[in-house]
Amino acid sequence: MSLKSEILEQPKVLAHLLEGQMDTAREIARAVKGRGVEYVFLVARGTSDNAGVYGKYLWGAVNGLPVALAAPSLFSIYGTPPVVKNALVVGISQSGQSPDIVSVLEQGRQQGALSLAITNAADSPLAKAADWVLDVSAGEEKAVAATKTYTAQLMAIAMLSAALSGDAAQAQVLSGEPALVEEVLSLDGRIEEVAERYRYMSQCVVLGRGYNYATAFEWSLKLKELAYVVAEPYSSADFRHGPIAIVERGFPVLAAAPRGAVLPDMLNLLSRLVNDRKAELIALSDDDEVLGLARTALRLPAGMAEWISPLVTIVPAQLFCYHLTRAKGWDTEKPRGLHKVTETR
Repeated sequence: MSLKSEILEQPKVLAHLLEGQMDTAREIARAVKGRGVEYVFLVARGTSDNAGVYGKYLWGAVNGLPVALAAPSLFSIYGTPPVVKNALVVGISQSGQSPDIVSVLEQGRQQGALSLAITNAADSPLAKAADWVLDVSAGEEKAVAATKTYTAQLMAIAMLSAALSGDAAQAQVLSGEPALVEEVLSLDGRIEEVAERYRYMSQCVVLGRGYNYATAFEWSLKLKELAYVVAEPYSSADFRHGPIAIVERGFPVLAAAPRGAVLPDMLNLLSRLVNDRKAELIALSDDDEVLGLARTALRLPAGMAEWISPLVTIVPAQLFCYHLTRAKGWDTEKPRGLHKVTETR
């Protein structure tokens, strides 16, 4: 099993998760409604934290649940946890091993809050600390860089959203996601070709907004940990507030910009960056105008619902990072200084 094989495995993983865990998601939704939960208090690190950003948008927009992202050090180091008794305390972790993440769920239970672990390890310390476990069922992930566990976490978050809303149409959209991921994997050969152009890229910015703000963070993280590129993620709104000054002719700008409510804002910014500042744009989109601006245009499947688009959009970004790492001559399986399980306190 390699990083590439785990990227290619994602349609199967997502279909398996939908088939095996949707009933559990519905049970969790009933428990949440029965407790009168007022908000979500979410804790995660690294890739899982980026999945949490998606949850912040989705659970807020679709389910009316405010989402607060925890500061684990308040629990594990300072010993001054905030009051979370009226929250659904959610811990997201591939391994479920990190003590600081576990400490937040343990404190939540002590305060009487309902707790949920979203993890790929149903027998982990995190799972044991939670009232409920949503097992992302991705199977063993051997590559240090998380790929299939990330998309499975996104799917788990979306499944809980659909269960909370009770919207059959939302659930139906989820059932079509494995096929869309399969479709976007067909970009693999094209991405391998274009990655060679960027083998000397040492810095860039990654833009996204709304649901795909999470995609910007995850894409930039993979660029850092695999290809050792200094990649900074921004929303298209935040980027205008100062960071835009760094863009000059040829500066690489990577954008996750599928169709949806935020597309006009993204298109406005990307047009300015390309036409006025001569940036080099790498775009993931299903919109012809965005793709027309890009030096490297990677077309996403048509007809995606915006709220679930991060699950598809991140896949060509993963492939880009994989092929760029190889083009640079680095080992995709052994990123320097990294281990599969990182325990923080």
